[in-house]
Amino acid sequence: TFYYFVRLCLDKILLQCVLQSRALSGADAINALRPFYFAVHPDFFGQHPKEREVNENSLKRLNGYLENLQKPGFRSFKPTQLTFYVREREPNSSNVQESFSASGFRAVSFTLHTRDLLSTVLDILNSCSLSTEHVQSLNVNSQPHKETKSTVNRPIKWDKTYYSFTGFKDPEEELEQAQRVETTLLSWLDDNEASAVKKLKKSLPLRKELERLKIELSHELQLSDIRWQRSWGIAHRCSQLHSLGRLVQQRPEILENVKGRTVVFTDRSGMSAAGHIMLGTMDVHHHWTKIFERLPNYYKLQKRLLLLEDRISQLLGGIQVIYIEELQPLFTLEEYFETLNSFYNKLRDSRLPFHPRSLRGLQMILESDRYAPSLHELGHFMIPTICDPAALQWFIFAKAQEARENLKRKEEMMLTEKELINISTARFSLDRLYKEPSVSSAQMIDCCKRLLEESLPYLQGMHLCISHFYSVLQDGDLCIPWNWK
Repeated sequence: TFYYFVRLCLDKILLQCVLQSRALSGADAINALRPFYFAVHPDFFGQHPKEREVNENSLKRLNGYLENLQKPGFRSFKPTQLTFYVREREPNSSNVQESFSASGFRAVSFTLHTRDLLSTVLDILNSCSLSTEHVQSLNVNSQPHKETKSTVNRPIKWDKTYYSFTGFKDPEEELEQAQRVETTLLSWLDDNEASAVKKLKKSLPLRKELERLKIELSHELQLSDIRWQRSWGIAHRCSQLHSLGRLVQQRPEILENVKGRTVVFTDRSGMSAAGHIMLGTMDVHHHWTKIFERLPNYYKLQKRLLLLEDRISQLLGGIQVIYIEELQPLFTLEEYFETLNSFYNKLRDSRLPFHPRSLRGLQMILESDRYAPSLHELGHFMIPTICDPAALQWFIFAKAQEARENLKRKEEMMLTEKELINISTARFSLDRLYKEPSVSSAQMIDCCKRLLEESLPYLQGMHLCISHFYSVLQDGDLCIPWNWK
């Protein structure tokens, strides 16, 4: 017994010494993860809204995990599964700034279950196939991971009989059990319902204030709608509306041209391709004032843009050129006009023999980051601006019938989706049920159908968002993956 007691004491002392020598500060962790942030940062996915949103959500959850690691005495860790879209590297590039190609990206999923910053950093870098050599230069006695799959970092690995004799838990066995236990909707709601209810109750006064401000400003300015490009918190949204309200009081004359328009709070100021007034959340009143002053000129450019869309439609047998905010990057009006104009000039010079009105009822969107045309499951054609006209003509003719069928199915799916949302909201007494833009109608329908087969008393009065991950937002909204188990 004395022998095992001595071994136990030595184990604890050595473990403490090794962990101290391998300690990593929060600043060091951020430094070490720079290549990772460069590869996944949402700002680099401006033309890929779905991938941008996935990375935004994953980064929020990752930052929460890293913050918890730095809290003294924090011990309650649960495996956290993350998915990132990682920009691809050029094979022979030595410059970090130029090492990512414009050809695409890949999806990477991994589970975090480490209890110290260094192991977590190494796991993230290895999972994304990024180099860990620079971690060695930090002031830690780090050891490179030999495998992408995480392992428990222990200075001494005891035989299994040691744990059965002493009664201590084998950390490797605990980790294997945690990995085998898959998160289920019921278990996650069990663990997170109380936290969500607390946050939701705290946010209720601000939610009422937000609704009041939105109604008052919409009425005063005769706006069609007020929206937000990103899922900012309620307090942040209230602050933005207060700023707009102050501008209305200071300069009421410049807001005469907004009647019937939609205002969108976003990353930059201007007018969007959809004709919405964009107010950059980082801009001051001076920038917003300039946008409102320029509105008459924006409206003139918008008329020219609509005329350009009609001309493209005529050249392509009556196919309608559309812009879908949820699926396309947030172009400014000027950027979108230049894209349309370039495509129109190319079509006009090619003189494609489309029969007038032969493609009426079909739809297309223009994309600047594709090289080959494709047909979306929702029925619209996705046409690259640099597409070869002859290849474009052949593709549209070959896929026209399938496109019509997809459009018809889209209308049916949207009706089904709306009906299921209403039924689910009533069934579970939800205050709100909605989805992220990156969740398709088919995924939402599948999710709602399976939810209706369950008994979920936890959801009464809650705000439920269908997403790709489990999370509780800062204002108490519950986010669950559409393909929950």
